[in-house]
Amino acid sequence: MKKKSLLKSFLIWRIRHISTRPYLMILSLITGLGSGIAAVIIFNLVHLIKSILQKGSSNEYFRLLHIVYPVVGIFLAVIFIKFVIKQRVGHGIPSVLYAISKNHGYISAHNMFSSIITSALTVGFGGSVGLEGPTVATGGAIGSNLGKLLHLTYKHRILLLGCASAGAMAAIFKAPIAAIVFAFEVIMIDLTTASIVPILIAAASGTLTSYFFLGQNVIYPIDIVAKFEFSDLPFYILLGIFAGLVSVYFTRTYMFIGRLFDKIKHSYNKLLIGGFSLGIIILLFPSLYGDGYEAVNQAMHGEYNYLFTDSYFSGLSESLIVTFILIGAVILLKVIATSITFGSGGIGGIFAPTLFMGANLGLLFANFLKHIGFKDISVSNYVLVGMGGLIAGVLHAPLTGLFLIADLTQGYELFMPLMITATISYVTIKYFEANNVYTIQLAKRKELLTHHADKNALSFMKVHKMIETDFVPVDKDGTLGDLVDAVSKSPRNIFPIIDEDRNFLGIVSLNDIRNIMFKPEEYDKVFVKDLMYIPTNSVKLDDTMEDVAHKIQHSGKFNIVVLEDGKYLGFISRANVFSNYRRILKSISAD
Repeated sequence: MKKKSLLKSFLIWRIRHISTRPYLMILSLITGLGSGIAAVIIFNLVHLIKSILQKGSSNEYFRLLHIVYPVVGIFLAVIFIKFVIKQRVGHGIPSVLYAISKNHGYISAHNMFSSIITSALTVGFGGSVGLEGPTVATGGAIGSNLGKLLHLTYKHRILLLGCASAGAMAAIFKAPIAAIVFAFEVIMIDLTTASIVPILIAAASGTLTSYFFLGQNVIYPIDIVAKFEFSDLPFYILLGIFAGLVSVYFTRTYMFIGRLFDKIKHSYNKLLIGGFSLGIIILLFPSLYGDGYEAVNQAMHGEYNYLFTDSYFSGLSESLIVTFILIGAVILLKVIATSITFGSGGIGGIFAPTLFMGANLGLLFANFLKHIGFKDISVSNYVLVGMGGLIAGVLHAPLTGLFLIADLTQGYELFMPLMITATISYVTIKYFEANNVYTIQLAKRKELLTHHADKNALSFMKVHKMIETDFVPVDKDGTLGDLVDAVSKSPRNIFPIIDEDRNFLGIVSLNDIRNIMFKPEEYDKVFVKDLMYIPTNSVKLDDTMEDVAHKIQHSGKFNIVVLEDGKYLGFISRANVFSNYRRILKSISAD
Protein backbone atom coordinates (compact mmCIF):
# COMPACT_ATOMS: atom_id res chain seq x y z
CA MET A 1 0.00 0.00 0.00
CA LYS A 2 2.86 2.33 0.91
CA LYS A 3 4.56 1.51 -2.39
CA LYS A 4 1.44 2.47 -4.32
CA SER A 5 1.05 5.73 -2.42
CA LEU A 6 4.70 6.62 -3.08
CA LEU A 7 4.25 5.93 -6.80
CA LYS A 8 1.05 7.96 -6.86
CA SER A 9 2.80 10.86 -5.08
CA PHE A 10 5.65 10.70 -7.58
CA LEU A 11 3.30 10.73 -10.56
CA ILE A 12 1.45 13.73 -9.17
CA TRP A 13 4.76 15.51 -8.52
CA ARG A 14 5.96 14.65 -12.04
CA ILE A 15 2.85 16.11 -13.66
CA ARG A 16 3.34 19.33 -11.71
CA HIS A 17 7.08 19.76 -12.21
CA ILE A 18 8.24 17.87 -15.34
CA SER A 19 6.58 18.25 -18.74
CA THR A 20 6.07 15.22 -20.96
CA ARG A 21 8.98 15.62 -23.39
CA PRO A 22 11.83 15.96 -20.85
CA TYR A 23 10.17 13.17 -18.83
CA LEU A 24 10.29 10.86 -21.87
CA MET A 25 13.92 11.78 -22.42
CA ILE A 26 14.77 10.70 -18.88
CA LEU A 27 12.88 7.44 -19.37
CA SER A 28 14.60 6.83 -22.72
CA LEU A 29 17.96 7.24 -20.97
CA ILE A 30 16.97 4.67 -18.33
CA THR A 31 15.67 2.30 -21.02
CA GLY A 32 18.85 2.65 -23.09
CA LEU A 33 21.03 1.96 -20.04
CA GLY A 34 18.93 -1.10 -19.18
CA SER A 35 19.19 -2.41 -22.75
CA GLY A 36 22.94 -1.85 -22.71
CA ILE A 37 23.35 -3.75 -19.46
CA ALA A 38 21.23 -6.60 -20.87
CA ALA A 39 23.54 -6.78 -23.91
CA VAL A 40 26.60 -6.92 -21.68
CA ILE A 41 25.14 -9.67 -19.50
CA ILE A 42 24.06 -11.83 -22.46
CA PHE A 43 27.41 -11.38 -24.21
CA ASN A 44 29.42 -12.35 -21.13
CA LEU A 45 27.15 -15.27 -20.22
CA VAL A 46 27.48 -16.82 -23.67
CA HIS A 47 31.25 -16.51 -23.68
CA LEU A 48 31.44 -17.90 -20.13
CA ILE A 49 29.44 -20.98 -21.16
CA LYS A 50 31.56 -21.46 -24.29
CA SER A 51 34.82 -21.22 -22.34
CA ILE A 52 33.58 -23.73 -19.73
CA LEU A 53 32.54 -26.22 -22.42
CA GLN A 54 35.81 -25.94 -24.32
CA LYS A 55 38.11 -25.94 -21.29
CA GLY A 56 40.26 -29.04 -21.08
CA SER A 57 38.73 -30.67 -24.17
CA SER A 58 40.81 -31.92 -27.06
CA ASN A 59 39.73 -30.83 -30.53
CA GLU A 60 38.54 -34.33 -31.43
CA TYR A 61 36.65 -34.76 -28.16
CA PHE A 62 35.08 -31.33 -28.40
CA ARG A 63 34.14 -31.99 -32.04
CA LEU A 64 32.19 -35.10 -31.06
CA LEU A 65 30.45 -33.21 -28.28
CA HIS A 66 29.03 -30.85 -30.94
CA ILE A 67 26.32 -33.41 -31.52
CA VAL A 68 25.27 -33.31 -27.84
CA TYR A 69 25.84 -29.74 -26.70
CA PRO A 70 22.97 -28.14 -28.69
CA VAL A 71 20.53 -30.70 -27.28
CA VAL A 72 21.71 -29.95 -23.73
CA GLY A 73 21.47 -26.18 -24.18
CA ILE A 74 18.03 -26.23 -25.75
CA PHE A 75 16.85 -28.79 -23.17
CA LEU A 76 17.93 -26.49 -20.32
CA ALA A 77 16.19 -23.54 -22.00
CA VAL A 78 12.99 -25.57 -22.45
CA ILE A 79 13.07 -26.77 -18.82
CA PHE A 80 13.58 -23.21 -17.60
CA ILE A 81 10.63 -21.97 -19.66
CA LYS A 82 8.34 -24.87 -18.76
CA PHE A 83 8.99 -25.19 -15.02
CA VAL A 84 10.39 -21.84 -13.91
CA ILE A 85 8.80 -19.17 -16.12
CA LYS A 86 5.74 -21.23 -17.04
CA GLN A 87 4.99 -18.70 -19.78
CA ARG A 88 5.96 -18.24 -23.40
CA VAL A 89 9.27 -16.38 -23.83
CA GLY A 90 9.04 -15.51 -27.53
CA HIS A 91 11.70 -14.78 -30.13
CA GLY A 92 13.04 -11.31 -29.59
CA ILE A 93 12.08 -8.79 -32.22
CA PRO A 94 8.83 -10.54 -33.31
CA SER A 95 7.65 -10.39 -29.68
CA VAL A 96 8.32 -6.65 -29.61
CA LEU A 97 6.42 -6.18 -32.88
CA TYR A 98 3.54 -8.27 -31.51
CA ALA A 99 3.44 -6.15 -28.36
CA ILE A 100 3.18 -3.01 -30.48
CA SER A 101 0.59 -4.44 -32.86
CA LYS A 102 -1.68 -6.51 -30.64
CA ASN A 103 -0.79 -6.22 -26.96
CA HIS A 104 -1.05 -2.45 -26.36
CA GLY A 105 2.72 -2.14 -25.98
CA TYR A 106 2.93 -4.59 -23.06
CA ILE A 107 5.59 -7.29 -22.70
CA SER A 108 5.55 -9.73 -19.78
CA ALA A 109 7.83 -8.75 -16.89
CA HIS A 110 9.65 -12.10 -16.97
CA ASN A 111 11.17 -11.13 -20.32
CA MET A 112 13.45 -8.75 -18.42
CA PHE A 113 15.49 -11.81 -17.42
CA SER A 114 14.06 -14.91 -19.13
CA SER A 115 15.32 -13.98 -22.62
CA ILE A 116 18.82 -13.46 -21.19
CA ILE A 117 18.96 -16.88 -19.54
CA THR A 118 17.32 -18.92 -22.31
CA SER A 119 19.27 -17.32 -25.14
CA ALA A 120 22.58 -17.66 -23.26
CA LEU A 121 21.89 -21.37 -22.78
CA THR A 122 20.82 -21.80 -26.40
CA VAL A 123 23.72 -19.95 -28.04
CA GLY A 124 26.38 -20.86 -25.47
CA PHE A 125 25.75 -24.56 -26.07
CA GLY A 126 25.90 -24.11 -29.84
CA GLY A 127 22.41 -23.14 -30.96
CA SER A 128 22.88 -21.57 -34.38
CA VAL A 129 21.14 -18.27 -33.62
CA GLY A 130 22.10 -14.75 -32.55
CA LEU A 131 21.89 -12.66 -29.40
CA GLU A 132 20.41 -9.49 -30.87
CA GLY A 133 16.77 -10.55 -30.74
CA PRO A 134 16.81 -11.63 -27.07
CA THR A 135 18.66 -8.45 -26.15
CA VAL A 136 16.02 -6.38 -27.92
CA ALA A 137 13.28 -8.40 -26.18
CA THR A 138 14.94 -7.82 -22.79
CA GLY A 139 15.29 -4.10 -23.41
CA GLY A 140 11.74 -4.01 -24.75
CA ALA A 141 10.46 -5.66 -21.58
CA ILE A 142 12.32 -3.08 -19.49
CA GLY A 143 10.79 -0.21 -21.49
CA SER A 144 7.33 -1.79 -21.54
CA ASN A 145 7.18 -2.47 -17.82
CA LEU A 146 8.60 0.93 -17.02
CA GLY A 147 5.80 2.42 -19.11
CA LYS A 148 3.24 0.21 -17.37
CA LEU A 149 4.52 1.12 -13.90
CA LEU A 150 4.40 4.83 -14.67
CA HIS A 151 0.98 4.61 -16.42
CA LEU A 152 2.22 5.93 -19.75
CA THR A 153 -0.10 6.16 -22.74
CA TYR A 154 0.09 3.65 -25.58
CA LYS A 155 2.04 5.96 -27.87
CA HIS A 156 4.61 6.60 -25.12
CA ARG A 157 4.90 2.89 -24.31
CA ILE A 158 5.70 2.02 -27.91
CA LEU A 159 8.19 4.88 -27.98
CA LEU A 160 10.00 3.23 -25.06
CA LEU A 161 9.93 -0.07 -26.97
CA GLY A 162 11.63 1.72 -29.85
CA CYS A 163 14.16 3.21 -27.44
CA ALA A 164 14.84 -0.23 -25.98
CA SER A 165 15.39 -1.71 -29.43
CA ALA A 166 17.75 1.08 -30.43
CA GLY A 167 19.64 0.82 -27.13
CA ALA A 168 20.03 -2.95 -27.44
CA MET A 169 21.25 -2.90 -31.05
CA ALA A 170 23.60 0.00 -30.32
CA ALA A 171 25.08 -1.87 -27.34
CA ILE A 172 25.64 -5.13 -29.23
CA PHE A 173 27.22 -3.69 -32.36
CA LYS A 174 28.44 -0.38 -30.87
CA ALA A 175 26.71 1.12 -33.89
CA PRO A 176 24.39 3.91 -32.66
CA ILE A 177 23.43 5.29 -36.08
CA ALA A 178 22.44 1.85 -37.39
CA ALA A 179 20.49 1.24 -34.16
CA ILE A 180 18.49 4.44 -34.63
CA VAL A 181 17.71 3.53 -38.24
CA PHE A 182 16.75 0.01 -37.10
CA ALA A 183 14.20 1.40 -34.63
CA PHE A 184 12.49 3.44 -37.33
CA GLU A 185 12.81 0.93 -40.16
CA VAL A 186 12.19 -2.44 -38.49
CA ILE A 187 10.45 -1.68 -35.20
CA MET A 188 8.29 0.79 -37.17
CA ILE A 189 8.51 3.77 -34.84
CA ASP A 190 7.33 6.85 -36.75
CA LEU A 191 10.09 9.34 -37.57
CA THR A 192 8.77 12.47 -35.83
CA THR A 193 10.18 15.22 -33.65
CA ALA A 194 8.56 13.55 -30.63
CA SER A 195 10.36 10.22 -31.21
CA ILE A 196 13.74 11.10 -32.69
CA VAL A 197 15.35 12.66 -29.59
CA PRO A 198 14.41 9.88 -27.10
CA ILE A 199 15.67 7.22 -29.51
CA LEU A 200 18.90 9.17 -30.03
CA ILE A 201 19.37 9.27 -26.25
CA ALA A 202 18.64 5.54 -25.89
CA ALA A 203 21.07 4.59 -28.68
CA ALA A 204 23.81 6.78 -27.21
CA SER A 205 23.31 5.46 -23.66
CA GLY A 206 23.26 1.85 -24.89
CA THR A 207 26.51 2.38 -26.79
CA LEU A 208 28.23 4.11 -23.87
CA THR A 209 27.15 1.31 -21.52
CA SER A 210 28.73 -1.22 -23.87
CA TYR A 211 31.88 0.91 -24.12
CA PHE A 212 32.15 1.05 -20.34
CA PHE A 213 31.90 -2.71 -19.76
CA LEU A 214 33.23 -4.21 -23.01
CA GLY A 215 35.60 -1.55 -24.35
CA GLN A 216 35.31 0.47 -27.54
CA ASN A 217 36.32 -2.24 -30.00
CA VAL A 218 33.44 -3.11 -32.33
CA ILE A 219 32.24 -6.69 -32.64
CA TYR A 220 33.42 -6.89 -36.28
CA PRO A 221 36.64 -4.82 -36.35
CA ILE A 222 37.98 -4.00 -39.82
CA ASP A 223 39.58 -1.11 -41.68
CA ILE A 224 38.62 -0.38 -45.28
CA VAL A 225 41.76 -0.54 -47.41
CA ALA A 226 40.45 -0.67 -50.97
CA LYS A 227 38.21 2.18 -52.15
CA PHE A 228 35.15 1.76 -54.33
CA GLU A 229 36.01 1.68 -58.01
CA PHE A 230 33.41 2.55 -60.65
CA SER A 231 34.51 -0.46 -62.67
CA ASP A 232 33.19 -2.69 -59.85
CA LEU A 233 29.64 -1.38 -60.29
CA PRO A 234 28.33 -4.36 -62.35
CA PHE A 235 29.65 -6.77 -59.72
CA TYR A 236 27.86 -4.97 -56.87
CA ILE A 237 24.65 -4.99 -58.91
CA LEU A 238 25.04 -8.74 -59.43
CA LEU A 239 25.83 -9.22 -55.73
CA GLY A 240 22.60 -7.36 -54.89
CA ILE A 241 20.58 -9.76 -57.04
CA PHE A 242 22.24 -12.79 -55.42
CA ALA A 243 21.68 -11.30 -51.95
CA GLY A 244 18.00 -10.81 -52.73
CA LEU A 245 17.62 -14.39 -53.97
CA VAL A 246 19.44 -15.79 -50.93
CA SER A 247 17.12 -13.66 -48.77
CA VAL A 248 14.13 -15.28 -50.47
CA TYR A 249 15.68 -18.69 -49.76
CA PHE A 250 16.25 -17.66 -46.12
CA THR A 251 12.67 -16.49 -45.63
CA ARG A 252 10.96 -19.44 -47.28
CA THR A 253 13.21 -22.06 -45.67
CA TYR A 254 12.73 -20.47 -42.26
CA MET A 255 8.94 -20.51 -42.63
CA PHE A 256 8.88 -24.05 -44.09
CA ILE A 257 10.91 -25.58 -41.26
CA GLY A 258 8.84 -23.65 -38.73
CA ARG A 259 5.68 -25.23 -40.16
CA LEU A 260 7.27 -28.69 -39.97
CA PHE A 261 8.02 -28.26 -36.27
CA ASP A 262 4.53 -26.89 -35.64
CA LYS A 263 3.19 -30.29 -36.72
CA ILE A 264 5.19 -32.01 -33.97
CA LYS A 265 2.90 -31.84 -30.95
CA HIS A 266 5.07 -32.79 -27.97
CA SER A 267 7.81 -30.32 -26.95
CA TYR A 268 10.23 -33.12 -26.01
CA ASN A 269 9.84 -34.70 -29.45
CA LYS A 270 10.68 -31.32 -30.98
CA LEU A 271 13.71 -31.12 -28.72
CA LEU A 272 15.04 -34.58 -29.57
CA ILE A 273 14.38 -34.39 -33.31
CA GLY A 274 15.58 -30.84 -33.68
CA GLY A 275 18.45 -30.99 -31.19
CA PHE A 276 20.11 -34.06 -32.63
CA SER A 277 19.52 -32.88 -36.23
CA LEU A 278 21.24 -29.63 -35.31
CA GLY A 279 24.05 -31.53 -33.61
CA ILE A 280 24.72 -33.61 -36.74
CA ILE A 281 24.82 -30.47 -38.92
CA ILE A 282 27.26 -28.77 -36.53
CA LEU A 283 29.38 -31.94 -36.30
CA LEU A 284 29.85 -31.86 -40.07
CA PHE A 285 30.10 -28.05 -40.31
CA PRO A 286 31.56 -26.71 -37.02
CA SER A 287 31.43 -23.11 -38.30
CA LEU A 288 27.66 -23.23 -37.78
CA TYR A 289 28.15 -23.59 -34.01
CA GLY A 290 26.72 -20.67 -32.03
CA ASP A 291 26.36 -17.10 -33.24
CA GLY A 292 29.18 -17.33 -35.80
CA TYR A 293 30.91 -14.05 -34.90
CA GLU A 294 34.40 -15.54 -35.17
CA ALA A 295 33.65 -16.94 -38.63
CA VAL A 296 32.29 -13.60 -39.83
CA ASN A 297 35.42 -11.80 -38.56
CA GLN A 298 37.64 -14.20 -40.50
CA ALA A 299 35.52 -13.82 -43.64
CA MET A 300 35.74 -10.03 -43.38
CA HIS A 301 39.52 -10.32 -43.64
CA GLY A 302 39.30 -12.60 -46.65
CA GLU A 303 40.12 -15.75 -44.66
CA TYR A 304 38.20 -19.02 -44.59
CA ASN A 305 40.11 -21.15 -42.07
CA TYR A 306 36.90 -21.38 -40.02
CA LEU A 307 35.52 -23.74 -42.67
CA PHE A 308 38.22 -26.32 -41.87
CA THR A 309 38.94 -25.79 -38.16
CA ASP A 310 37.87 -28.87 -36.15
CA SER A 311 36.29 -30.14 -39.37
CA TYR A 312 36.42 -33.50 -41.11
CA PHE A 313 37.42 -31.53 -44.22
CA SER A 314 40.59 -30.04 -42.67
CA GLY A 315 42.84 -32.12 -44.92
CA LEU A 316 41.27 -30.53 -48.01
CA SER A 317 41.94 -26.90 -47.12
CA GLU A 318 44.26 -26.42 -50.10
CA SER A 319 41.54 -27.31 -52.62
CA LEU A 320 39.80 -24.24 -54.03
CA ILE A 321 36.86 -26.30 -55.32
CA VAL A 322 36.29 -27.81 -51.87
CA THR A 323 36.50 -24.36 -50.35
CA PHE A 324 33.85 -23.04 -52.74
CA ILE A 325 31.60 -26.02 -52.01
CA LEU A 326 31.97 -25.57 -48.24
CA ILE A 327 31.18 -21.86 -48.40
CA GLY A 328 28.09 -22.60 -50.47
CA ALA A 329 27.12 -25.36 -48.04
CA VAL A 330 27.33 -23.17 -44.93
CA ILE A 331 25.29 -20.45 -46.69
CA LEU A 332 22.52 -22.94 -47.43
CA LEU A 333 22.73 -24.77 -44.10
CA LYS A 334 22.92 -21.76 -41.77
CA VAL A 335 19.24 -20.90 -42.11
CA ILE A 336 18.35 -24.59 -41.71
CA ALA A 337 20.41 -24.77 -38.51
CA THR A 338 18.84 -21.53 -37.28
CA SER A 339 15.31 -22.71 -38.03
CA ILE A 340 15.92 -26.07 -36.32
CA THR A 341 17.26 -24.26 -33.25
CA PHE A 342 14.04 -22.27 -33.01
CA GLY A 343 11.82 -25.21 -33.87
CA SER A 344 13.30 -27.43 -31.18
CA GLY A 345 12.68 -24.84 -28.48
CA GLY A 346 15.78 -22.65 -28.46
CA ILE A 347 15.68 -18.88 -27.97
CA GLY A 348 17.70 -16.44 -30.05
CA GLY A 349 17.65 -14.05 -32.98
CA ILE A 350 18.14 -14.14 -36.75
CA PHE A 351 20.25 -11.00 -37.09
CA ALA A 352 23.57 -12.83 -36.55
CA PRO A 353 22.67 -15.74 -38.89
CA THR A 354 21.76 -13.15 -41.54
CA LEU A 355 25.14 -11.45 -41.18
CA PHE A 356 26.86 -14.86 -41.29
CA MET A 357 25.15 -15.78 -44.55
CA GLY A 358 25.85 -12.35 -46.02
CA ALA A 359 29.54 -12.53 -45.14
CA ASN A 360 29.89 -15.97 -46.70
CA LEU A 361 27.96 -14.90 -49.78
CA GLY A 362 30.32 -11.97 -50.25
CA LEU A 363 33.33 -14.21 -49.63
CA LEU A 364 32.16 -16.77 -52.19
CA PHE A 365 31.30 -14.10 -54.75
CA ALA A 366 34.62 -12.25 -54.43
CA ASN A 367 36.76 -15.38 -54.53
CA PHE A 368 34.92 -16.61 -57.59
CA LEU A 369 35.61 -13.29 -59.33
CA LYS A 370 39.30 -13.58 -58.43
CA HIS A 371 39.35 -17.16 -59.66
CA ILE A 372 38.04 -16.19 -63.10
CA GLY A 373 40.61 -13.43 -63.54
CA PHE A 374 39.58 -10.28 -61.63
CA LYS A 375 42.67 -10.22 -59.42
CA ASP A 376 42.19 -6.68 -58.05
CA ILE A 377 38.93 -7.51 -56.29
CA SER A 378 38.86 -6.57 -52.59
CA VAL A 379 37.41 -9.60 -50.82
CA SER A 380 36.81 -7.68 -47.59
CA ASN A 381 34.69 -5.09 -49.38
CA TYR A 382 32.46 -7.73 -50.94
CA VAL A 383 32.07 -9.53 -47.62
CA LEU A 384 30.94 -6.30 -45.95
CA VAL A 385 28.60 -5.37 -48.77
CA GLY A 386 27.22 -8.92 -48.78
CA MET A 387 26.39 -8.54 -45.10
CA GLY A 388 24.56 -5.29 -45.81
CA GLY A 389 22.75 -6.90 -48.73
CA LEU A 390 21.43 -9.80 -46.64
CA ILE A 391 20.24 -7.46 -43.87
CA ALA A 392 18.45 -5.42 -46.54
CA GLY A 393 16.84 -8.55 -47.97
CA VAL A 394 16.00 -10.77 -45.00
CA LEU A 395 14.91 -7.95 -42.70
CA HIS A 396 13.56 -5.73 -45.51
CA ALA A 397 15.77 -3.04 -44.01
CA PRO A 398 18.12 -1.54 -46.61
CA LEU A 399 18.97 1.50 -44.50
CA THR A 400 19.80 -0.64 -41.47
CA GLY A 401 22.14 -2.77 -43.58
CA LEU A 402 23.77 0.31 -45.04
CA PHE A 403 24.38 2.17 -41.78
CA LEU A 404 25.37 -0.95 -39.83
CA ILE A 405 28.30 -1.62 -42.15
CA ALA A 406 29.18 2.08 -42.17
CA ASP A 407 29.21 2.08 -38.35
CA LEU A 408 31.26 -1.13 -38.15
CA THR A 409 33.88 0.15 -40.55
CA GLN A 410 33.77 3.60 -38.92
CA GLY A 411 33.60 5.27 -42.29
CA TYR A 412 31.59 5.72 -45.45
CA GLU A 413 34.04 4.50 -48.08
CA LEU A 414 31.62 1.69 -49.03
CA PHE A 415 28.49 3.82 -48.92
CA MET A 416 27.92 3.76 -52.68
CA PRO A 417 28.29 -0.02 -53.22
CA LEU A 418 26.23 -0.61 -50.07
CA MET A 419 23.45 1.60 -51.43
CA ILE A 420 23.47 -0.25 -54.74
CA THR A 421 23.60 -3.79 -53.34
CA ALA A 422 21.17 -3.16 -50.46
CA THR A 423 18.63 -1.48 -52.74
CA ILE A 424 18.75 -4.23 -55.37
CA SER A 425 18.56 -6.95 -52.72
CA TYR A 426 15.53 -5.26 -51.15
CA VAL A 427 13.77 -4.80 -54.48
CA THR A 428 14.50 -8.41 -55.41
CA ILE A 429 13.02 -9.95 -52.29
CA LYS A 430 10.03 -7.58 -52.29
CA TYR A 431 9.11 -9.07 -55.66
CA PHE A 432 8.76 -12.49 -53.98
CA GLU A 433 7.88 -11.67 -50.34
CA ALA A 434 5.84 -8.70 -49.14
CA ASN A 435 6.96 -9.07 -45.50
CA ASN A 436 10.19 -9.93 -43.71
CA VAL A 437 10.73 -12.92 -41.42
CA TYR A 438 9.87 -10.82 -38.36
CA THR A 439 6.49 -9.69 -39.64
CA ILE A 440 5.31 -12.38 -42.06
CA GLN A 441 3.21 -14.24 -39.49
CA LEU A 442 1.68 -11.05 -38.07
CA ALA A 443 0.88 -9.90 -41.61
CA LYS A 444 -0.83 -13.22 -42.43
CA ARG A 445 -3.04 -12.79 -39.36
CA LYS A 446 -3.57 -9.13 -40.32
CA GLU A 447 -2.12 -8.09 -36.96
CA LEU A 448 0.80 -6.07 -38.27
CA LEU A 449 1.20 -2.37 -37.62
CA THR A 450 3.03 -0.45 -40.32
CA HIS A 451 4.12 3.12 -40.95
CA HIS A 452 0.67 3.64 -42.51
CA ALA A 453 -1.23 5.65 -39.85
CA ASP A 454 -4.68 4.90 -41.30
CA LYS A 455 -4.12 1.15 -41.29
CA ASN A 456 -2.70 1.29 -37.77
CA ALA A 457 -5.74 3.11 -36.44
CA LEU A 458 -8.08 0.62 -38.12
CA SER A 459 -6.12 -2.34 -36.73
CA PHE A 460 -6.99 -1.24 -33.19
CA MET A 461 -10.71 -1.31 -33.97
CA LYS A 462 -12.57 -4.61 -33.56
CA VAL A 463 -15.81 -5.60 -35.27
CA HIS A 464 -17.44 -6.97 -32.10
CA LYS A 465 -16.89 -3.64 -30.34
CA MET A 466 -18.40 -1.64 -33.21
CA ILE A 467 -21.72 -3.51 -33.50
CA GLU A 468 -24.85 -1.45 -32.86
CA THR A 469 -27.98 -3.34 -31.84
CA ASP A 470 -30.66 -0.64 -31.44
CA PHE A 471 -32.34 -1.66 -34.70
CA VAL A 472 -35.93 -2.92 -34.44
CA PRO A 473 -36.30 -6.29 -36.24
CA VAL A 474 -39.43 -7.09 -38.26
CA ASP A 475 -40.95 -10.43 -39.26
CA LYS A 476 -41.05 -11.11 -43.03
CA ASP A 477 -44.71 -12.14 -42.83
CA GLY A 478 -45.64 -8.89 -41.12
CA THR A 479 -47.76 -6.22 -42.81
CA LEU A 480 -47.01 -2.63 -43.69
CA GLY A 481 -48.95 -1.71 -40.55
CA ASP A 482 -46.52 -3.77 -38.44
CA LEU A 483 -43.64 -2.04 -40.17
CA VAL A 484 -45.07 1.43 -39.50
CA ASP A 485 -45.45 0.44 -35.85
CA ALA A 486 -41.77 -0.55 -35.79
CA VAL A 487 -40.85 2.82 -37.35
CA SER A 488 -42.54 4.62 -34.46
CA LYS A 489 -40.39 2.65 -31.95
CA SER A 490 -37.01 2.88 -33.71
CA PRO A 491 -34.44 5.69 -33.86
CA ARG A 492 -33.09 4.11 -37.05
CA ASN A 493 -34.20 4.23 -40.66
CA ILE A 494 -33.47 0.60 -41.56
CA PHE A 495 -35.11 -2.54 -40.23
CA PRO A 496 -33.58 -6.05 -40.26
CA ILE A 497 -35.88 -8.90 -41.31
CA ILE A 498 -35.16 -12.02 -39.26
CA ASP A 499 -36.98 -15.25 -38.40
CA GLU A 500 -37.57 -16.82 -34.99
CA ASP A 501 -34.04 -18.31 -35.02
CA ARG A 502 -32.49 -14.90 -35.81
CA ASN A 503 -31.53 -15.99 -39.32
CA PHE A 504 -31.06 -12.86 -41.39
CA LEU A 505 -33.42 -12.58 -44.37
CA GLY A 506 -33.08 -9.01 -45.59
CA ILE A 507 -33.59 -5.30 -44.88
CA VAL A 508 -36.35 -2.77 -45.28
CA SER A 509 -35.31 0.86 -45.59
CA LEU A 510 -37.47 3.74 -44.42
CA ASN A 511 -36.73 5.52 -47.68
CA ASP A 512 -38.39 2.68 -49.59
CA ILE A 513 -41.76 3.02 -47.80
CA ARG A 514 -42.09 6.79 -47.44
CA ASN A 515 -44.52 6.91 -50.37
CA ILE A 516 -46.95 4.43 -48.78
CA MET A 517 -46.37 4.61 -45.02
CA PHE A 518 -49.00 7.35 -44.63
CA LYS A 519 -51.67 5.41 -46.52
CA PRO A 520 -53.57 3.44 -43.87
CA GLU A 521 -55.61 1.68 -46.54
CA GLU A 522 -52.42 -0.13 -47.59
CA TYR A 523 -51.45 -1.32 -44.09
CA ASP A 524 -53.09 -4.75 -44.41
CA LYS A 525 -52.53 -5.20 -48.14
CA VAL A 526 -48.76 -4.75 -48.38
CA PHE A 527 -46.43 -7.27 -46.73
CA VAL A 528 -42.88 -6.86 -45.45
CA LYS A 529 -41.56 -9.69 -47.64
CA ASP A 530 -42.59 -7.65 -50.68
CA LEU A 531 -40.67 -4.58 -49.48
CA MET A 532 -37.44 -6.13 -48.23
CA TYR A 533 -34.20 -6.57 -50.14
CA ILE A 534 -31.00 -8.54 -49.52
CA PRO A 535 -27.93 -6.29 -49.17
CA THR A 536 -24.89 -7.04 -51.31
CA ASN A 537 -22.44 -6.43 -48.45
CA SER A 538 -22.20 -7.89 -44.96
CA VAL A 539 -19.58 -8.14 -42.24
CA LYS A 540 -18.36 -11.13 -40.21
CA LEU A 541 -16.90 -11.04 -36.70
CA ASP A 542 -13.47 -12.13 -37.93
CA ASP A 543 -13.27 -9.42 -40.61
CA THR A 544 -10.64 -6.75 -40.06
CA MET A 545 -11.73 -3.15 -39.73
CA GLU A 546 -9.71 -2.41 -42.85
CA ASP A 547 -12.03 -4.80 -44.72
CA VAL A 548 -15.07 -3.18 -43.09
CA ALA A 549 -13.91 0.33 -44.02
CA HIS A 550 -13.35 -0.85 -47.59
CA LYS A 551 -16.89 -2.26 -47.75
CA ILE A 552 -18.40 0.94 -46.34
CA GLN A 553 -16.46 3.08 -48.79
CA HIS A 554 -17.33 1.08 -51.90
CA SER A 555 -20.93 0.24 -51.03
CA GLY A 556 -21.93 3.82 -50.35
CA LYS A 557 -24.10 2.57 -47.46
CA PHE A 558 -24.27 4.20 -44.05
CA ASN A 559 -24.90 0.88 -42.25
CA ILE A 560 -23.69 -2.66 -43.00
CA VAL A 561 -25.21 -5.74 -41.40
CA VAL A 562 -23.06 -8.02 -39.21
CA LEU A 563 -23.70 -11.76 -39.61
CA GLU A 564 -22.19 -14.87 -38.11
CA ASP A 565 -23.15 -18.15 -39.80
CA GLY A 566 -26.18 -16.39 -41.26
CA LYS A 567 -27.38 -15.18 -37.86
CA TYR A 568 -28.18 -11.49 -37.40
CA LEU A 569 -25.97 -9.70 -34.82
CA GLY A 570 -26.48 -6.01 -35.59
CA PHE A 571 -25.10 -3.27 -37.83
CA ILE A 572 -21.87 -1.30 -38.14
CA SER A 573 -22.42 2.33 -39.04
CA ARG A 574 -20.21 4.65 -41.05
CA ALA A 575 -20.55 7.36 -38.38
CA ASN A 576 -19.44 5.05 -35.54
CA VAL A 577 -16.45 3.77 -37.51
CA PHE A 578 -15.34 7.29 -38.38
CA SER A 579 -15.68 8.67 -34.83
CA ASN A 580 -13.75 5.73 -33.33
CA TYR A 581 -11.13 6.00 -36.06
CA ARG A 582 -10.54 9.66 -35.25
CA ARG A 583 -10.31 8.94 -31.52
CA ILE A 584 -7.77 6.12 -31.96
CA LEU A 585 -5.72 8.02 -34.53
CA LYS A 586 -5.36 10.84 -32.02
CA SER A 587 -4.39 8.47 -29.22
CA ILE A 588 -1.61 6.73 -31.21
CA SER A 589 -0.28 9.81 -32.98
CA ALA A 590 3.35 10.39 -32.11
CA ASP A 591 2.99 14.17 -31.82
